[in-house]
Amino acid sequence: QVQLVESGGGLVQAGDSLRLSCAASGLTLRSYAMGWFRQAPGKEREFVAAISRNYGRTYYVDSVKGRFSISRENAKNTVYLQMNSLKLEDTAVYYCAAHYSTSAYATYSVPDEYDYWGQGTQVTVSS
Repeated sequence: QVQLVESGGGLVQAGDSLRLSCAASGLTLRSYAMGWFRQAPGKEREFVAAISRNYGRTYYVDSVKGRFSISRENAKNTVYLQMNSLKLEDTAVYYCAAHYSTSAYATYSVPDEYDYWGQGTQVTVSS
């Protein structure tokens, strides 16, 4: 049974940093491209960041470029999202997702492309 478990969310002030983790079980992470998405109240799920299966190729939504960084440790079956200079508009539930990828370099930004999802972790940024 595949499970993705996010952790590291919380309540922070604008300008602070958080690191989210996504621990995967029931799959071999090195076979999967990974992504982070978020969903704010009353809004659709939004792509945040993605990383390729191999070679660390990354892709970000414009609103987080230069502030967020996605990384992975395949040996630990874990993916991270380092979030710096947090803004009020970053408040959302953050989800990690896994896509079984035949490409070592491809990243994916569409939710329907992903095979597995975590349950989400809340990030709240206050002023």
